[in-house]
Amino acid sequence: MKKHFKKIALLLLVIPMFLFADEPAKAADPVAEKLAAIDTLKVGLDTLWVLVAGMLVFFMNAGFALVESGFCQSKNTVNILAKNFIVFAAATLSFWAIGWGLMFGNGSTPYLATEGLFFLSGADNSPAIGDAYQGVYTSMNWTGVPLNAKFFFQLVFAATAATIVSGAVAERIKFHSFLIFSFLLVAFIYPFTGHWVWGGGWLAALGFHDFAGSTVVHSAGGWAALAGALVLGARKGKFLPDGRIKPILGHNMTSAALGTLILWLGWFGFNPGSTMGVGDGSTMSHVIVTTNISAAMGALAATVTAWIILKKPDLGMILNGTLAGLVGITAPCAIVSPASAAIIGAISGTLVVVSVLAFDKLKIDDPVGATSVHLVCGIWGTLAVAIFGYEGSPAGVAVPSILTQVYGILAFGGFVFTVSFLLWYVLKLAGGIRVGEEEEVSGLDLGEHGAEAYPDFSIRVRG
Repeated sequence: MKKHFKKIALLLLVIPMFLFADEPAKAADPVAEKLAAIDTLKVGLDTLWVLVAGMLVFFMNAGFALVESGFCQSKNTVNILAKNFIVFAAATLSFWAIGWGLMFGNGSTPYLATEGLFFLSGADNSPAIGDAYQGVYTSMNWTGVPLNAKFFFQLVFAATAATIVSGAVAERIKFHSFLIFSFLLVAFIYPFTGHWVWGGGWLAALGFHDFAGSTVVHSAGGWAALAGALVLGARKGKFLPDGRIKPILGHNMTSAALGTLILWLGWFGFNPGSTMGVGDGSTMSHVIVTTNISAAMGALAATVTAWIILKKPDLGMILNGTLAGLVGITAPCAIVSPASAAIIGAISGTLVVVSVLAFDKLKIDDPVGATSVHLVCGIWGTLAVAIFGYEGSPAGVAVPSILTQVYGILAFGGFVFTVSFLLWYVLKLAGGIRVGEEEEVSGLDLGEHGAEAYPDFSIRVRG
């Protein structure tokens, strides 16, 4: 009986195992596994490229610092380096806390995002996950790239817009005023207009095209810089009572030249990185070629133009010509041929020389030529999209009409300049934005920071 009891108990334990056991696992589909592995690899490669490109753009901060400090007087070097250093920190906080949400948040209106506004809150709300962003980058898809990668890449662009302003207001602005303006620019002004184009807003719906930021980044920074230069006024001694223009020479052209080379390198992240993915590599390689050709032609054209007008191949103009070619090609780089890029760069290099001299004649003091490089050539590059773009380009986007591009330029200019001018003026009324005359003469390094960039050299000179 005991033997039968044991058998019955064993059956009672075993039978439920058969009755409630899961179905045998189906054999894995090797094709599905391979496709999943390919998708994972693609996302990884896209993410890696976006992050590396963002790091290159971040390194452009070093280039801006060297260019600006080299073009300015030695007594203001510490101040300029401090501004270029701290601006990225301010931009990081303001874009993380506010700017990203306003530019890319979900529930977007044609003019401003309305949901997921603060501190990268919630799920990935960037409009790249819908059709809106695909209208800007038709053949590119950043939907698989993690939110943090998207944020970092867009952050370094936002910070660039603020850095542009630094050069135009150099050698006479109060440090805290620049810091406040930079924070507010990246938190509100830049993302507001950026949403119109890259956030699937109303300009994107019209077909306005700006691949990597001739208008969204460079012209926006240029308009804000122009407003600041106007509210601040010129440096002491720049424009003489008899109408003559007194050149205020930069103190270190080695620094300026090295900075320009760093910026040239950084642009190989700025423009090709805006593919937001690797794809088949054709768009990335096309963009890097057009970017480089335009920069080279900008340098050559500026050399020739300066030689004709100034009777000398001025190094400062050569450097700004290179940057002008880079800014000019930033919007059309994906949809123009290398030959067109050469023309765009040549016109950019010529424009920047003429523009620098024109701003001087208008008595608008811009120590480094930031408005000429970023504003004037940013406008030109945006127009070049419609003039030189072709439908069969690797980017595969529809080429907009010239009127659409002009409409976008005017919208950006009207908004960014007006709001920036008002903000500069409010700061001026609130506590002043310009250092005192004595501090300007002795240098902002000592007055603003209590330090000198070259203390040993200064002691020897004074001794």
